[in-house]
Amino acid sequence: QVQLVESGGGLVQAGGSLRLSCAASGSAFSINTMGWYRQAPGKQRELVAQITRRGSTNYADSVKGRFTISRDNSKSLMYLQMNSLKPEDTAVYYCNTLYGNIPWGQGTQVTVSS
Repeated sequence: QVQLVESGGGLVQAGGSLRLSCAASGSAFSINTMGWYRQAPGKQRELVAQITRRGSTNYADSVKGRFTISRDNSKSLMYLQMNSLKPEDTAVYYCNTLYGNIPWGQGTQVTVSS
């Protein structure tokens, strides 16, 4: 069974940076468009960035120009470089396919203080 493990979250001041990592087991990673999602307290989970198998990317307007998604298919790893962080970026961040059809991991908490 494919498993997803997110890491790299933490507490950072506004304007700071973090780099999140997503490790996936199984072959599903390399053939799928993958995405980073986040869920803030009391809000629905939202897709913030996606990357195709070949590296084409797309971003939510709220993170465009600040976040960069990348992947290494050979290692089944995906990353999210987050710069110029804002308090409104505070959330639990998850990785999954574009359709969310892999069991969700535990996520990684990102907290941005003002």
